[in-house]
Amino acid sequence: MATTGILLVLFLYVHMAGNLKIFFGATPFDHYAHWLRTIGEPLLPQQWYLWIQRTVLTVAVIGHIAAATILARRARRARPVRYAHRPKVQGSYAARTMRWGGVIILLFVVYHILDLTTGTLNPVGSPGHPYANVVADFAPHRWYVTLFYALAVVAVGAHLRHGIFSAARTLGQRGARGEHVARVTALVLSIVLVAGFLSVPFAVITGLVN
Repeated sequence: MATTGILLVLFLYVHMAGNLKIFFGATPFDHYAHWLRTIGEPLLPQQWYLWIQRTVLTVAVIGHIAAATILARRARRARPVRYAHRPKVQGSYAARTMRWGGVIILLFVVYHILDLTTGTLNPVGSPGHPYANVVADFAPHRWYVTLFYALAVVAVGAHLRHGIFSAARTLGQRGARGEHVARVTALVLSIVLVAGFLSVPFAVITGLVN
């Protein structure tokens, strides 16, 4: 669970950094998108890097979901008889909603692929013009798309905050000081990720990027 989660987190930060290139204008952003398709050339044929990346991420997502399912079943078997009175769960809101947050994120990923990867749900849907696709996607009259995107990103942030802290404990972090550092680090990293991803749609909807 921790290992697949770390792999997915690393991808999210790289993806966020790439998204921020939209603030440099259409040409640099489109060039960046084209460059992703040529990574590894001439050793690899065009787009092979992207397909390798997609395969690895798909395996990581499946592994992450499988690990979550196994852990949930183990927890259920450890307590075969339900509590007559379930005590209040101690922990953050993110910790208490990890499963539902994961479902929301999975649904968003499917929508995001159909929207900005395949272009099926995008108003422009042009593979060669990613800048235009993003601007059209978050246009003011499509506020509901921006709202859905924002809710999904916040869910990712909440999931990430608890996930990073849990991963640190799983991988051996112990002690009060270490726990405090892990909590602060998880909070800061999740805020940076949420702010980075949300800056793009809000820049488009406010006219800063057009």
